[in-house]
Amino acid sequence: MSSRKVTLIGGGGVRTPLVIFGVNESAAHLGVDEMVLYDLNEERAKVMCELGRALIAREGGTLKLRVASSLEDAVADAAFVLTAIRVGGIKARAIDERISIDNGYPGQETTGPGGVAMGLRTAAVAIEYARIIERLAPDAWMINFTNPAGLITQAVSHNTNVRVIGICDTPTELFHRIALALGAPPEDVRCEYVGLNHLGWVRRVLLRGEDVTARLLADDEALLSLYQARLFDFDLLRTLKLIPTEYLFFYYSRRRALANQISAGATRGEEIGKLNEDLFGQLASAIAAGRPGDALSTYVDYLNQRSGSYMQLEASAGTAFDKTHALTDDPFRVATGYHRIALDVMNALCGEEPRRVVINVRNHGAIPDVEREDIVEAPCAISKHAIVPEICGALPEDVRGLVLSVKAYERAAIHAAVTGSADYARKAMLLYPAIGEWEPSAALLREFAAKSPEFPAFL
Repeated sequence: MSSRKVTLIGGGGVRTPLVIFGVNESAAHLGVDEMVLYDLNEERAKVMCELGRALIAREGGTLKLRVASSLEDAVADAAFVLTAIRVGGIKARAIDERISIDNGYPGQETTGPGGVAMGLRTAAVAIEYARIIERLAPDAWMINFTNPAGLITQAVSHNTNVRVIGICDTPTELFHRIALALGAPPEDVRCEYVGLNHLGWVRRVLLRGEDVTARLLADDEALLSLYQARLFDFDLLRTLKLIPTEYLFFYYSRRRALANQISAGATRGEEIGKLNEDLFGQLASAIAAGRPGDALSTYVDYLNQRSGSYMQLEASAGTAFDKTHALTDDPFRVATGYHRIALDVMNALCGEEPRRVVINVRNHGAIPDVEREDIVEAPCAISKHAIVPEICGALPEDVRGLVLSVKAYERAAIHAAVTGSADYARKAMLLYPAIGEWEPSAALLREFAAKSPEFPAFL
């Protein structure tokens, strides 16, 4: 197998060392000898690069790691280009979430007004990057981490010819927790899944071929273990006869989420901003002093604190980064997560035998209710020969309207981002069930534009 280059656009992000670890671990199978990081914030990319080198030295491996001198340098001739950009940085997320709360909506980066703002700010930039990939690495796979992942993947898919798929670790994390709740190895459990990114449901759980969905839904203790925090009323799940991913909390319990954020006096974006600033200061100091081991220890503590606090603020008004929730696992070797889904996909795309992975991909009949070329989130059989979505069947009646409305919102938001149309941006908010009104949209757009420098200047 000829050597391959893997590029990470957004390489200054805090999860970059996880991806480096995974690529290094799978380098032989992928045929990879180099990984290139690119970020508008070059100093942060350099910190992540040094941390990655320390990690490779600790783990062993021959993966070469460098920071690109330009986007073109990063992309040229790559086999895989992972995109994990955040236009405006974590500051923009904090602004989005605060504006949402101040206007009576839960503050969350991918759903509600915050999700609209993120999508409008990001779609055109992602398309621009994709066109560079299309020109300089036409055979590359673009693997999109960038949120809102479904919307951004659709924007790229509908406006370029790049080979793109979107990834998110949310479904696989839920599958893993379901297997743990059943006390079974993951390979014995099959979850039938349907929906969109951050809007998906497990509709059936099979344990060694036996349908155990009803049994799982009847078990309070099992349901309690499926999420990082107490999100859903069990009667809700039993009424729907579905197991939603955690982001449905912001649809099914909007008032509760908002009340908890108001009570906590903070949003997750605001808290992550503070935590990240402290992290990069500590990492830069440790690396400059020649203490890479200390830098790695600091990084592991950060990940475990951040992961353990996930959804605690929104679900219970707790302190966003209360150390009592910190995890104790080795974040590099966990069974699921940010880097695992990326490596699952890349390994599958290099393999002969199809692997079943949930990704964001063109529908092509997997969900008959949704347009054929729209992006859905579905289990797919992935190999180097093909990506084949599973036939998921018609959407359950209880969620069909929500899914179709969100997909209509995504199409309108992409049109707005590409054309600069304020009317389409307002239409997107009208169609979006998390907002669903015309009048607030003008004020929301004005406030996003006034407070976020990177927000599009809609006319």
